[in-house]
Amino acid sequence: MRIYNKSQTKEIRKTLRKRLTDAERKIWGIVRNRKIKGLKFFRQYGVGRYILDFYCPSIKLCIEIDGGQHNLEVDKLYDKERTEYLNSIGVYVIRFWNNDVLNNIEGVYEEIVKTI
Repeated sequence: MRIYNKSQTKEIRKTLRKRLTDAERKIWGIVRNRKIKGLKFFRQYGVGRYILDFYCPSIKLCIEIDGGQHNLEVDKLYDKERTEYLNSIGVYVIRFWNNDVLNNIEGVYEEIVKTI
């Protein structure tokens, strides 16, 4: 069974790539074109029933950028379920708040490099 970039989510992924948030745009600027250790990252990459903000298949690393809505209890539960699923298939997830990305991109960059 195919779990990566299912055709059912293609249009959604395409739309999300066109509508990056400011924080997502900043992250894309530091991970695109193999800028970190020569690793290839993709935006809005489908894994299972989820669409990951950024994903590097070669090291199975997912980078998620979270806005304030992720503080709501229902979203915390969803994120926990999602992370557990991804971890169960060997994908490591790191998360950053929008504010951290927008106000401390150097620190976020260092954390990504450290995680890799």
